[in-house]
Amino acid sequence: MAKTLKQPEVDPDEGFVSEEERRIAEQHRTERERQKQSLNLQRENILSQRTSHPARRAALKAALTQIEGQIQAMG
Repeated sequence: MAKTLKQPEVDPDEGFVSEEERRIAEQHRTERERQKQSLNLQRENILSQRTSHPARRAALKAALTQIEGQIQAMG
C-alpha cells in the first residue's frame, strides 16, 4: 500500500500550522459567524417592530444600539 505524503500547512506569519490548530481556528471562525448572524437576526427583528408606546420605543432603540455595538466590535 502506498503512503501519501501530506504537505504541511504553512501560516505566512508563524510558519507551520498543525492540523489541530487549523481545526480550532476554523471552529472559532464558525462560532464568530454564528454569533454575528444571531446578532443580525436580532437587529432585523428590532427594526421590524413598530410601536407607538414611548417606553417600548426607547427600549427597542437601546437594544438596537447595544446590538449594533456588538456587531461593530466583532468586525
